Amino acid sequence: MIESLIRNLSARDILDPDEIAQLQRVIGNERYVGLGEDIVAEGSRPMTSTLLVDGIAARYRVMEDGTRQITALHVAGDFVDLHAFMLKTMDHGVLALSRCQTAIADHKDLKLVTETQPHLARMLWLSTVIDGAIHREWITAMGGRSKKSHLAHLICELFTRLKVVGKVKGSSFHFPLSQAVVADVLGISLVHLNKTLQNLRRDEVIQWEDRVIAIQNWPELASIAEFDDVYLNLVNEPR
Repeated sequence: MIESLIRNLSARDILDPDEIAQLQRVIGNERYVGLGEDIVAEGSRPMTSTLLVDGIAARYRVMEDGTRQITALHVAGDFVDLHAFMLKTMDHGVLALSRCQTAIADHKDLKLVTETQPHLARMLWLSTVIDGAIHREWITAMGGRSKKSHLAHLICELFTRLKVVGKVKGSSFHFPLSQAVVADVLGISLVHLNKTLQNLRRDEVIQWEDRVIAIQNWPELASIAEFDDVYLNLVNEPR
């Protein structure tokens, strides 16, 4: 159940068997969340933090006019609200963008981890730091890249993150989001997204069919995206 989390953390540092066993003891209560349902509600005060075991979820805010602004995507192996352990009140919601499998860790158990397993606590802290790095990269892409580059960057990022947790097949990955949701993520109209996607297809760098994205030319896609994975901290070193 927590294999993706172990892969995620182990890409950045070595977890010893005791730490893995501790995570297995702390994380449980598997459940499924349907498409469009809240995993965590804005304004709530959760007593647990939720691990995404499978599927894609989004952090979002609801604006005064009722529109939704997506601020982050989460994939398998991500804690979607680990920061709630410290912040207590959720200032945003987390929504299932596909059918999601989740598990939870009680905050009392996480507190014990911080007191008894300092290295494991640092690794969980690192995961929230990487969330922040991804958010900064998203802000940069939103304000400083062309829409073609922005879409290419999103695809590069998701492929890289999913590869870390063993969720890709060759150069392809399952991508259950509709084009309307992707347009929402990028902050553009569906018409603009379609035009941008056609540009990438004409460049023969990707194919997107039947909920699968296949990368045909990674070097060219990464060049279009100006993609550098340094912000994902994929270096295995002592933390």
